[in-house]
Amino acid sequence: MKMSGEEIITAPIENVWAALNDPKILQACIPGCETIKQNSPTDFEARVVIKLGPIKAGFNGKVKLSNLNAPHGYRISGKGEGGIAGFAEGGADVRLETVAEGTKLSYDVDAQIGGKMAMLGSRLIDSTAQQMAGQFFEKFARLAADVKIAKPKVAKKAAVKKAAKKAVKKVAKKPAKKAAKKKS
Repeated sequence: MKMSGEEIITAPIENVWAALNDPKILQACIPGCETIKQNSPTDFEARVVIKLGPIKAGFNGKVKLSNLNAPHGYRISGKGEGGIAGFAEGGADVRLETVAEGTKLSYDVDAQIGGKMAMLGSRLIDSTAQQMAGQFFEKFARLAADVKIAKPKVAKKAAVKKAAKKAVKKVAKKPAKKAAKKKS
């Protein structure tokens, strides 16, 4: 199965990038996702339950990010095992680009499935994949727009000067106290 698309997310590219790498946001957006665990910045484990025609199956999968080019894109690859229902494996190239409306997210997916799911036919699989992608991006666009990027706190000059003076006074008093004790 191959699928490509573009979505406009009304959020800055940094927010979209942060959301694409946030397990909580991804879990909320992926239809049927029960859990996502981030094992490292590039390795995830997930459990997703999907209904494909008459088959409802839970998949345990591992996902790896590669070719990272923050905040402009990456390659996501993974494999999921669904027991008797079959398996799914594949990947997607994800690209982010700043546009007037916010961020354009482009993707090219290539995936293979096997087992009972493969017997359902490509039409059903393709339409289900398109439907799931639509559901994902509808939620993702809302959540990515709300991402708060933590900005480093910049201390005010006056506060820095005050803290420095206090530290200097504290250090200056210590030797004076020791010298006074030695005289006694």
